[in-house]
Parts: sequence; C-alpha cells; structure tokens
Amino acid sequence: MSRMANMKEFEELLKTMKTLRAPNGCEWDAAQTHESLKPYIIEEAFEVVEAIDSKDPQKLKEELGDVLLQVIFHSLIAEEEKTFDIYDVAKSLNEKLIRRHPHVFGSVKGYSYERWEEIKASEKKEKKKKLGSINPALPGLSMARRIQENAAAYGFDWKDPKDVFDKVEEEIQELKDAKTNEEKAEEIGDLLFAVVNLARHLNIDPEVAVRKANEKFINRFEKMYELSEKEGVDFKSQPIEIMEEFWQKAKGEE
Repeated sequence: MSRMANMKEFEELLKTMKTLRAPNGCEWDAAQTHESLKPYIIEEAFEVVEAIDSKDPQKLKEELGDVLLQVIFHSLIAEEEKTFDIYDVAKSLNEKLIRRHPHVFGSVKGYSYERWEEIKASEKKEKKKKLGSINPALPGLSMARRIQENAAAYGFDWKDPKDVFDKVEEEIQELKDAKTNEEKAEEIGDLLFAVVNLARHLNIDPEVAVRKANEKFINRFEKMYELSEKEGVDFKSQPIEIMEEFWQKAKGEE
C-alpha cells in the first residue's frame, strides 16, 4: 500500500472517531472522558501481551488496533478541549525519540543506560535517580520488575537463576519465622519481590503470569462448580476434602 493510501486509511479512522463523538453519533463514545477511559487502556495493553503470547498475527493486529483506538480517543478528547491533537502526539514522540538517541542521531558514541536516564531526568526537570524514573502508576509486580531491571543495568544482579531460587526459599523461611502481622506483611512483600526477580531471570513477565494464573483459577473453579451441580451436590456445604476432589476432577478435564 502506498504512503498516500496509508494516510487515507488513518484519516478515515480519525473521521470515524469524530463521527462517533459528534452529536448524532454514539452516546457512549460521546460521553467518554480521559478519566473514564483509564481502565480500558490498561486492559487493552494486557490483551496485546496475550495476543503476542498466542503467536496469532491476526489477533495481535486486532489488539494493536484497540490500543490505537485508545490513543486516538484521548487525542480527540484533547483536541476538543483545545490542548493538543493526534498530530501533536506524533510530533512530540518523534522529537523525544531523536532526543533520547544521541548515539544514533547525534555525535555521541554507543548506547548508555545512565545517559538515557540523564536525558529523561533533564526533560522532566527532575533530579536524576540512580534507578531511573519509576512510574508509580505501574502495577506492583511490573514496578518490581522495572526496579530490578534498572538495578541490573549497574551490574547489581544475580548471575545464576539458582541463586534466585535460593533467595525465594530464604524469604519463605523468613515469612514462616515472622511473629507479628507487621513482620509478616514485610516478609510477604520481600517474598513477592524475590519471586518477581525469579520470573525475570526465567524471562517470564510476572504480571502476565499472575493474570494467566487468575484466569486459570476462574475457569477451573467454574468447571468444579459445574461438576458438583451435575452430581447433585450442594458445593457450598461440602468439606474442603470433597471440594478438593472436584477441583482435581476439573483439573483433569482441562
């Protein structure tokens, strides 16, 4: 497809969105704000990750489109508020990419993590932190992974995954030894942080992994309940041993 045709497709998309936001468009789309859309952009980002894991190009294409929808949605709302538009977003991004890659677009030689963070800090007029600027809005597991990655850039990292397994076991023992609720809460945090570190060393995204675990539990629980109903069993009144039997049956049917 030619560049002209590509631009036409994009302009048609913008036109469609503006129609949806117009007085005679869609009531739901017209009612949305930056605040109301926040949950959707988070959800769509995770669905992109799921599509990547599925190795399905068509699914990935669709989910990337949903993320693009969110970018256009927010940009259109901003345009209506006369603050910026989608072209300002593109211009700002392009300028930032060039500014943050002086080793590509300037005379500096070689990539440097420290230089990258210095540029980011200067842009935001912040004092440069050794671990970089960590987004406080990140989910806890994702934030832990980012902190560990940034620390690893300084060489502060385990070299062998076996050492990380040992660290997880150490944190489990410290949790067992904890006496007060305050101590237990602290050790739970340390254990989760260590598990995130282990996931990172195994090239697994902990946030994606726990979401898959959530989905698996939901599906298995629904199946377990369905099996109990087929057998005419009042699931809620059963002892945990019977519940576990249904759990294993549900697991076996996956």
